Amino acid sequence: MDLVCIVCPKGCKLSIKEKGEVFGASCKRGVDFAKTELSSPSRTVCSTVSTTFSHRPVLPVRTSGEIPKDKIFAFMDFVKTVKVDKAVKCGEVLAENILGLKVNLIATDDLE
Repeated sequence: MDLVCIVCPKGCKLSIKEKGEVFGASCKRGVDFAKTELSSPSRTVCSTVSTTFSHRPVLPVRTSGEIPKDKIFAFMDFVKTVKVDKAVKCGEVLAENILGLKVNLIATDDLE
């Protein structure tokens, strides 16, 4: 299996052999990424949510951690339901423990 490491900007081209050996990684993080990608791939998700403020109709958000790739569509269905109706600060938690994954939705900008 071949893939590109997304841990750092280098984008090492990785090759995973049958016995789980990883080739092409320039650091241990690339090897760890490849092994995780095989067993349980996950991602940090960035998006926007609606607000009730006419001067700022959307607010950028992200997950506080990684979520399994197979849960991303369900996560995004939840994000579509979030509407911010008060001022928030960057880093403020907007929703906790989404889908029971122990991952929060956090604001990535101030909304005043």
